[in-house]
Amino acid sequence: MTAPKALVLRTAGTNCEAEMCHAFRRAGAEVDLVHLGRFLEAPERLRAYRIVGFPGGFSYGDDIASGVVYAVEMRKRVTPELRRMVADGALVLGVCNGFQILVRAGLLPATSGSDGAQQATLAPNLSGHFECRWIRLEATTDRCAFLTKGEFIDCPVAHAEGRFVVKDDAVRESMRAAGQLALRYVTPDGAAAEYPWNPSGTPDGVAGVCDPTGRVLGLMPHPERNVESWHHPDWTLGTTPAEGAGLGVFRNAVRAAR
Repeated sequence: MTAPKALVLRTAGTNCEAEMCHAFRRAGAEVDLVHLGRFLEAPERLRAYRIVGFPGGFSYGDDIASGVVYAVEMRKRVTPELRRMVADGALVLGVCNGFQILVRAGLLPATSGSDGAQQATLAPNLSGHFECRWIRLEATTDRCAFLTKGEFIDCPVAHAEGRFVVKDDAVRESMRAAGQLALRYVTPDGAAAEYPWNPSGTPDGVAGVCDPTGRVLGLMPHPERNVESWHHPDWTLGTTPAEGAGLGVFRNAVRAAR
């Protein structure tokens, strides 16, 4: 079976591109790592890919706020092309800074009737600190191509602006009804999480959201940093699975892209 083509986009300040490329390759995709500027010149080149990934990092030094400059660069040419691709069945993944970019570009949450306007933001953590630790996620929707509802994913977080805040209650209720609240922070035993297991203090523990099609997913934690058994801090105990829990996100995407 032909491997689907995945694109990982980078720019100045991106620093998690190698991990995302490895995760998609490990999941069975053919992966290209390309600078955003190539597609600002000719957005139609994006059509060669069935999956587009926005990795973490500090794009453009997080000037103004995380992901804003990148989103502004995309808005006129790349964002409309991505919307057309998603409508045609392509998938888009944004992790950490990539999630911030997708939200500020209007690709998430993109509720019905949003017309591409920004409906949410990633605000500073309530702790006032950069938070970096291992956490646990629960997939809470059956409408996202990247996820299996009810699964738990252990992976790290590393962010200062990760608190998902929507424009108003109407946006949140629309997302809830459409199954767009895709991932939530939970405690090790699967219960609703408070700080520090909810590292940003995000309302309802929201750690990731999808668009109404389920083909665009953004999340603050880093599943690409737990795709091998030895990625997990407990690997020396010999108790970790043969594959990291985060690999499932990428396997599901590759399966859906095929």
